[in-house]
Amino acid sequence: MSYQERYNQWVTDQFFDEETRTELISIKDNHKEIEDRFYKDLEFGTGGLRGVIGAGTNRMNRYTVGRATQGLANYINKNDIADPSVAIAYDSRRFSREFAEEASRVLNANNIKVYLFEELRPTPELSFAVRELGATAGIVITASHNPPEYNGYKVYWNDGAQVISPIAEELIAEANSIQNFSDIKCLTGCEQKDKGLLQLLDKDIDDKYIEKLKTVSLNGDVIKEVADSFKIVFTPLHGTGNIPVRRILSEIGFKHILVVPEQELPDADFSTVKYPNPEEHEAFTLAIELAKKENADLIIGTDPDADRVGVVIKNPEGEYMVLTGNQTGALLIEYILSSLKAQGRLNSKSTVIDTIVTGKMGAKIAEAFGVKSISVLTGFKYIADKIKEFETTGENEFVFGYEESYGYLAGNFVRDKDAVVTSMLICEMAAYYKKRGMSLYEGLMELYNKYGFYKEALISAAFKGKEGMENMKALLNAMRAKPLQEINGLKVAEFRDYMTYQGPVKLPKENVLFYILEDKSWFCLRPSGTEPKLKIYCSVQGETMEQAVIKINTLKQSLQSLVQQ
Repeated sequence: MSYQERYNQWVTDQFFDEETRTELISIKDNHKEIEDRFYKDLEFGTGGLRGVIGAGTNRMNRYTVGRATQGLANYINKNDIADPSVAIAYDSRRFSREFAEEASRVLNANNIKVYLFEELRPTPELSFAVRELGATAGIVITASHNPPEYNGYKVYWNDGAQVISPIAEELIAEANSIQNFSDIKCLTGCEQKDKGLLQLLDKDIDDKYIEKLKTVSLNGDVIKEVADSFKIVFTPLHGTGNIPVRRILSEIGFKHILVVPEQELPDADFSTVKYPNPEEHEAFTLAIELAKKENADLIIGTDPDADRVGVVIKNPEGEYMVLTGNQTGALLIEYILSSLKAQGRLNSKSTVIDTIVTGKMGAKIAEAFGVKSISVLTGFKYIADKIKEFETTGENEFVFGYEESYGYLAGNFVRDKDAVVTSMLICEMAAYYKKRGMSLYEGLMELYNKYGFYKEALISAAFKGKEGMENMKALLNAMRAKPLQEINGLKVAEFRDYMTYQGPVKLPKENVLFYILEDKSWFCLRPSGTEPKLKIYCSVQGETMEQAVIKINTLKQSLQSLVQQ
C-alpha cells in the first residue's frame, strides 16, 4: 500500500477517531507531510519505537502504540508463556500516561496481566520492576531526551533488558503482520476493571528499588564526614528523576540537596530548556545560576526518564564546566575500581563494558587495575545482554557499564542505564575527592596526567524525511564501497564495517563504519537509532591537552567537510 493509500484509509475509515481524522484532513494539500507521516511504520532502533506525536503510521499515537502492543501480546501468547504479565511505566511527556493506559487495555484484552505504575517513574525502575515481579516483559512510554514533540515506546524482556535480536525482529514481524488496525484487541476501562488483570504499582516497588541502590554505595563513611558542608545542585529537567534521586541522596547521608525550582515539577513542554538533554550545556543554565549563588560543590542533571545523567564541576577559576559522558565515565571507573580494590573485591573475572563509540580512557584505566574491558555495539541493551551472558557462563563478573552518551550502570539488579544509581555514585565520588582535599576537576586532571590526554567529539548531521534517509543510506554505502585511505594526512590503519567485522567480542551486524588512524585517533559513522541523524564520533590522543584539542578540532572539521560534500 502506498503512503497516499494509507493516508486515505486513515482519513475515511470510521475506526479512527474524529480528532485523528480532522488532524489528517488539515494536511490534505501538504504532500510532503503526508509522505513523511505514512511512507513507513515506526521502527525499533537502539531506543525502541520513537517518533513525533501525531496521526499517521510513522507517528506516535494510540493506534501505533496499540499495534506495537498487539504485536507484543501475539508474541507472548504464541510462545505459550504460563501466567504472562507485563510491567508498564511512563514519564512526563505528552500522552505518556494515555499511551501507557492504551497498552494496558490491549494487553488485558489479550488475557495478559498488567502491572501499571500509578504515577510516572524512571526507566531504570521499570527494568527493576520487571525482574522483581518476575514479569514476562516490560514497557516504558518515553522518548528519553528527545524534544517535546516526541514520544516513544521501549520493550523489555524478562531479564529487565530491552529486547534485542531475535526477539526484537519477531516482535516487529508480529506488529507488521497487523494490517488492519481494527484487528487490535482493546478493552474499555470498565471491561478492564471487570477482567481483574490490572494491578497498580505503588511505593512498595519504590522502597525495594531504593534499598537495592544503597547496596552499590562504596564509601558511606566519607559522605558522613563531609555532609555538613557539601552542597549538591540537582535538576530533573522536568522529568521522573526528582523524587528518587533526592530520596537516595538524602537516605545515604547528603544534607544539602538543592533542586532547581523552575525545573523541579513535570512539564511535558520542557519549557525552561531547548532540549531536555543533560548532554546539552544549555540545559544546565538555571542549575549553574543556582550553584553560583549557593557556592555548590557539584551539579547533576537527569533527563526526563532518568536513565541519563550529566555532571557539572567547578574549575580552578571558580567557573562551572559541563563534563562529557566520557569524562564522567572515566572518573567513575577510577573511583569504583580503586574503591573495590581497596576492599579486596576485584578479581580476574571483573569486567567493565563500554561501546565501540565510547572514549578509550576508561579501558586504559581498567587495564591499569587488571580489569577486563570489552566493547559492544551502541545501545545499552547490548551491555545488558553481556551482563546476562556473564551470569550464564560465569566467565566474567560485571562491575560497570557505560556509554559516552551519559548512560551508566553499576549493580546487577537493573538492566538499563540508571541515572538514579549513577547520581548516587557521582555525589559519593565527589565527596570522596573532597575528603582528599581535591575537587572533581583536580581528580580529572589527575587522570589525564596518569593515563594520557584524550579528547572526543560528536557531529550530528540531520537527514530528515524519506529523501534525507535515502541520502544518508547512499553516503554510508559509498563509504562502505570505497573506504577512505587517509584523512588530514594520516593513513587509515584499520577499517571496520560492522556489517561484516568480527573482532574478539562477537557482535550482531550493524550499519556502522569505523576507522582507526595511524596515530590511534579514530572516527565512526553510525545512523541514529532514535532520530533522523547520522552520528559521527571521533577521538584523539595527545601528549598535552592543548595538542589533543588541536587534533580533535582538525579531525572534526575534516569530517564535517566530508559529510557536506
